[in-house]
Amino acid sequence: MNIGYATVTETRRLYGDVYETWFSAPELAAGAQPGQFIMLRCCDDASYAAGDPTSNIQHPTSTIDADPLLPRPMSYYRVRTTTTGQEWGILYDVVGRGTAWLANCNPGDRVYAWGPLGNGYEIDRNAGNLLLVAGGIGVAPLVWLAEDACARGLNVTMVVGARNESLIFPASMLPPQVEIVVTTDDGSAGRKGFVTEPFGELLEWCDQAFACGPNVMMEAMAGVARKARVRRPVQVLLEERMGCGTGICYGCAVDVRVRGGRKMKLVCKDGPRFDIRDVW
Repeated sequence: MNIGYATVTETRRLYGDVYETWFSAPELAAGAQPGQFIMLRCCDDASYAAGDPTSNIQHPTSTIDADPLLPRPMSYYRVRTTTTGQEWGILYDVVGRGTAWLANCNPGDRVYAWGPLGNGYEIDRNAGNLLLVAGGIGVAPLVWLAEDACARGLNVTMVVGARNESLIFPASMLPPQVEIVVTTDDGSAGRKGFVTEPFGELLEWCDQAFACGPNVMMEAMAGVARKARVRRPVQVLLEERMGCGTGICYGCAVDVRVRGGRKMKLVCKDGPRFDIRDVW
């Protein structure tokens, strides 16, 4: 994990209230893998950088005036190489003060951050067909996974679901090799219904499945996976509120199935990647 400032290079609205922001700070994404995340301080209190955010040492200019107080966990969405070096991006829905602050950042603004954090997706070396399932803004980490898988020459099908057409990630921003299946709750684009239906249909085709989205979506997917004729590994990223992202605050504990019973694990440290059958 590295700690420091990330400089904004670009912020733009893609669709609905969904934005992408790009940063120049290669050290904050060094060694990162699809599915890992970074913690961002979404406030103007730059004095927060006076100390290590993972430390319990009190600094005279710490977070008293910071609003919002807690940092925001964001999945790495994509990486790119520009004329000035490597950049990494995040994709997010503006839903509160923190994300609204991010959406208003301009090139040159600096954001205090620490990462990469957590355990990302793992592609089996023998896998040839990958099924990716995204619900809403859960598409963010799967975009990078799709790009990585296509670069390896793997077959990728992505199921993208949302409430309506205006909330669907643009297909033009995915690698052309990706086969895309769209579902919307209201039928305004693609198939009317939920991602669980095409997920069940494609399980037998794939060697591995990967998902990210609302917990209710992934719980429904777990039910489909258990009833399927074939057993396929399904990796999911859990989304939980976090105070530190490093396992100190224990604010993201979840009950997970382990050998011999169940155990509380931390999404930030033990996850965010889990096997879907271990959670639901």
